[in-house]
Amino acid sequence: MLEIAARRYGVPGPITNQAKEVIFAPKSGPLLYASMALMMVVLPWRQRFIAAGVAIGIDIAFFLVRWAVDAKMMFGNGALWVVLGYAVIAVTRRTGRERVLLLKGVGLALLLVAGRKTGDTWLLITSKTRPAVLDQYVATADHALGNPSWLVGRIVRATGPIGAHVLDYVYVQLAVAAVIVTLYQLRNVAVERRFPRHHLVRTFLVIGLLGPGIYMIFPVVGPIFAYGTGAYGTGGEHWALANLWPDTPPPIIAPHHMLFDEITPRNCMPSLHTAWATALFIHSRKGPRILQFFGVFWLITTLGATLGFGYHYGADLIAGVVFTLTIEAALRSLARGWDRSATQLVAYGATVFVALLMSYRFLSMEMAEHPWVFGPLLILAMTSVIYGYVRTTKSREPKATSARQPEPQPELA
Repeated sequence: MLEIAARRYGVPGPITNQAKEVIFAPKSGPLLYASMALMMVVLPWRQRFIAAGVAIGIDIAFFLVRWAVDAKMMFGNGALWVVLGYAVIAVTRRTGRERVLLLKGVGLALLLVAGRKTGDTWLLITSKTRPAVLDQYVATADHALGNPSWLVGRIVRATGPIGAHVLDYVYVQLAVAAVIVTLYQLRNVAVERRFPRHHLVRTFLVIGLLGPGIYMIFPVVGPIFAYGTGAYGTGGEHWALANLWPDTPPPIIAPHHMLFDEITPRNCMPSLHTAWATALFIHSRKGPRILQFFGVFWLITTLGATLGFGYHYGADLIAGVVFTLTIEAALRSLARGWDRSATQLVAYGATVFVALLMSYRFLSMEMAEHPWVFGPLLILAMTSVIYGYVRTTKSREPKATSARQPEPQPELA
């Protein structure tokens, strides 16, 4: 459906873009290698080394050809070839449970890449089908939170190019970071010959599946576009309401719909980068200490990038956290069975999420005029969902049994 929709606007869709990367330069080489790493969790170590070597060899050959013809340079084709090659091996050389397991590994790798491609197509559709955006409403509501995007934007600017480059790398390579956490979760697949009931990639994919639907309902382009000079060659300038970001907070005036260009994605509400980083943080909690620190680092830096680059308002981040916890609770319940507390949590999270969107749209002026009332209420609403999630998941964790054995009782003579 997305392929057909993209063709209506005269551009290739996700299937075509993915097929082109078999030969042409990929958009993201690290993502393709991360996807191959996901597939390799089903392989023994010897086959992993062989697969990695073949992928690198194919990429070297592609690199030399592109260098010779002066084409765009990017690696990753070798990883995609290896993944597709194992799909052929699964069908032709494997049978029974081994075939199913290998196909699951290949499917997991291709789903991660397909999620990126379908996301790009969704962004195009939002820009073409939603000419009016709701940035004025969200920017007005953001006064209740102290206009965090403007504040963090000035902080990032003060850090200079080093801070900006670090945040940009973290922001772009979020999917690769998620694969690192997932590899830890799937570390025993090759031995146990089965996948765990729930892992991070499942949450990642569902967030990417449902998030663009909210974009269509609540189109927002972001402060750097609506109140700045734009980024990536889109938005800003004469499309912007004013050139205010990040130096001058927007004035409190009655908000209205505003027209915007047909290029800039309407991808702010909710912040899916915040949603994905929150999911990564949640799933890293069960890992070793270094993985826990990794999850904390990626969450904090992602929040800093989303605000500091002007891609999101503070209200987007609150909605993103609630969005993720609701989805994560639902997926955990699907994997482990529903009960009353899980059903109540999912229903409550969905209700809070809808209430947030409604308040941003219809109560933005009241929120801006009474920040000391609505600011704490927004934080409290998000915190209540966090508390409900933590309480529900802890109650469903298996109780740790004592390792101490009862002392043997001496027999009576």
